[in-house]
Amino acid sequence: MKALIVITGASSGFGAAMAKLFNASGYPLLLLGRHIEKISALNLTGDVMIKKADVTKQAELASAIQAAEAVYGPTDLLINNAGLMLLGNVWQQSPAEWQTMLDTNVMGVLNGMQLVLPQMTAREHGTIINVSSIAGFKAFQNHAAYVASKFGVHGLTETVRQEVAAKQVRIMLVAPGAAETELLTHVTDQHALTEYEAWKQTMGGITLDPQHVAETVKFMYEMPQEVNIREVDIAATKQDS
Repeated sequence: MKALIVITGASSGFGAAMAKLFNASGYPLLLLGRHIEKISALNLTGDVMIKKADVTKQAELASAIQAAEAVYGPTDLLINNAGLMLLGNVWQQSPAEWQTMLDTNVMGVLNGMQLVLPQMTAREHGTIINVSSIAGFKAFQNHAAYVASKFGVHGLTETVRQEVAAKQVRIMLVAPGAAETELLTHVTDQHALTEYEAWKQTMGGITLDPQHVAETVKFMYEMPQEVNIREVDIAATKQDS
């Protein structure tokens, strides 16, 4: 029997694409999100557990993971996919938006990792894939707080990878470029949004299909446990930055 995969932010975008792809291959899934009606609408079959959970609340995550592990066994792959991108420049953007991104994009990742790492290191088997961004190693205007959060994801991922490597646990990172997800729907700064859309038009109006990110993540995970694809940066060919 295949091992349990946990995906945060599974209601749309990368998370939904990953959920469908892993489900089609028969993996038991725990799918987490704040909008579980969207996850249910994916109409997945087989061993799928859907739980409402906010990654910034570790107790909610812990309860959901424990429920799934009681049925499917220990988590073998955690995909920290939940994230927010709220555009704006520092002198105008609300500090509340900064905090929301830092809580979700950084604390949410740390919360999930802390919950599954003890059993993974004890078993000397397991994988965590953190979904960061090209903005985790490269700056973009109107993205200061978002860039700060994703630089944080890059940094913490490599740090933890070093810490658990001797225990045969894999910590991986995938960094997508601009993609066809719902991230922009939460942006409140209209000027920043207009500039983003103009940039998107330089790519022909179509950015990266989340399906390709899902395929990449599945390939990374299905490599042998002794192989760690540490980081993959993936973007539309026409993305110039």
